[in-house]
Amino acid sequence: MQYKRVLLKLSGEALMGDRAYGIDPKRLSKYAQEIKQVVNKGIEIAIVIGGGNIFRGVAGASNGMDRVQGDHMGMLATCINGLALQSALEAENIYTRLQTAIEIKEIAEPYIKRRAIRHLEKGRVVIFGGGTGNPYFTTDTAAVLRAIEINADAILKGKRVDGIYNSDPEKNKDAKKFENITFKEAIAKDLRVMDMTAFTLSEENKLPIIVFDMNKEGNFMKLISGEKIGTIVNDK
Repeated sequence: MQYKRVLLKLSGEALMGDRAYGIDPKRLSKYAQEIKQVVNKGIEIAIVIGGGNIFRGVAGASNGMDRVQGDHMGMLATCINGLALQSALEAENIYTRLQTAIEIKEIAEPYIKRRAIRHLEKGRVVIFGGGTGNPYFTTDTAAVLRAIEINADAILKGKRVDGIYNSDPEKNKDAKKFENITFKEAIAKDLRVMDMTAFTLSEENKLPIIVFDMNKEGNFMKLISGEKIGTIVNDK
């Protein structure tokens, strides 16, 4: 299947590269180059990035911080990552808009569905920051929600591994990779593709999720072109 409009979900940790925290400019630049190839093919791209490389609300709550306060800090972290990615994309001459679920009008547009779709139709990359704007919801859920709202063909979840396995392939060399799996099978096997809220929302709206290795050069373009890369989760 070839795609016309996709939502790319990146974890905050993906931006760290080989660092222990923060943002690796080289990794960011590499992602921007990969995204540019796809944009130049006329594919419409929206992006949601996590904030775990800067702050994770759940971790803050486990250390005694108020969960709502921690999640708000996490939302701001996703906005910082969004600004960084926007800068990297604009360095590649890609027109970009950052929209946030929490209002920060001096640095980004507020999220408005129709405006986001119009940007996409004009060939701009739209980055969604601030999660859903609500505590207790992850950026996985934000990615699925935004993908549904903008009528994306699929969610492409870029990770460090090349798909979904029955156990952690970084710890178990005999881990088995799934080429294709249904939502029900993934839930039954407790594969944790995304958090349960995001996963259920995706299943209910028949929105396929493809998990692939974003760090392997050319993978994003191959996937968009219809090659079988990573693992696809759908209702078939």
